Amino acid sequence: MKKLGFVGLGIMGKPMARNLVKAGYDVTVFDVRPEPVAELVAAGAKAESSARNVAACSEVVITMLPNSPHVKEAILGTGGVIEGVRPGAIVVDMSSIAPAASQEISARLAQKGIPMLDAPVSGGEPKAVDGTLAIMVGGPEDVFNQVKGILAVMGASVTHVGAIGSGNVTKLANQMIVALNIAAVSEALVLATRAGVSPEKVFDAIKGGLAGSTVMNAKVPMILAGNFKPGFRIELHIKDLMNAMDTAHELNVPVPLSGQVLEMMQALKADGKAPLDHSALVQFYERMAKVEVRR
Repeated sequence: MKKLGFVGLGIMGKPMARNLVKAGYDVTVFDVRPEPVAELVAAGAKAESSARNVAACSEVVITMLPNSPHVKEAILGTGGVIEGVRPGAIVVDMSSIAPAASQEISARLAQKGIPMLDAPVSGGEPKAVDGTLAIMVGGPEDVFNQVKGILAVMGASVTHVGAIGSGNVTKLANQMIVALNIAAVSEALVLATRAGVSPEKVFDAIKGGLAGSTVMNAKVPMILAGNFKPGFRIELHIKDLMNAMDTAHELNVPVPLSGQVLEMMQALKADGKAPLDHSALVQFYERMAKVEVRR
């Protein structure tokens, strides 16, 4: 399958689509904003005026959008993928949305005989740029096998985890762990700073031990530099945690720690910090302790 469609060229979608173009695929793109479309066309992609038109000329249609309502509109709405998708095509939604929404969209597409995968990603903008995302995929395994090579262009890890919706359940688990990890790192480094111990030296001392993690290695340097340019925005992490809370409540699963971190992020949003990187969670603690964690 060489003819790909890509709908959604945001902070993640744009570099992902660019990597598919670089890999030699025939990529047709659409976004509601003209600027990223122009960038992709300059890189070798083609452009269409709607998701429907993208689907009409594609063997695999990929969507990468902010949340469940956007994906529903792009796939099922007027001018959406479902109106143009051809028999034999595959739809792959790589957005991070509610698992129930993935199942609903898949059921609608199935009425037209179109299979769908939910394939959310982890790694943020840097890994989207260099094509090393972790991709977790739900849906029929035979369909997954048909597009695994395409997904491997965008990710270093591509894992089939189960039926449709399983990809987004896995992503919610990922986002809960990342959020709690950032919160724990923030708590610890604010404590160290308040105690007069260099947070940079604390990081150097513990990053190779049991407390070390990919999250710590990625986010602590940003915190120490006071660099909160978004790789993954607080407002998007709020969205993911809200989806996690809704899913947990539907399943009668207690998630008290995730709920606490969600409220911390909501407080930062109320303070105008929603566009910042989620590492800015440290600012919640800094404000209360009246210290800054910096080099």
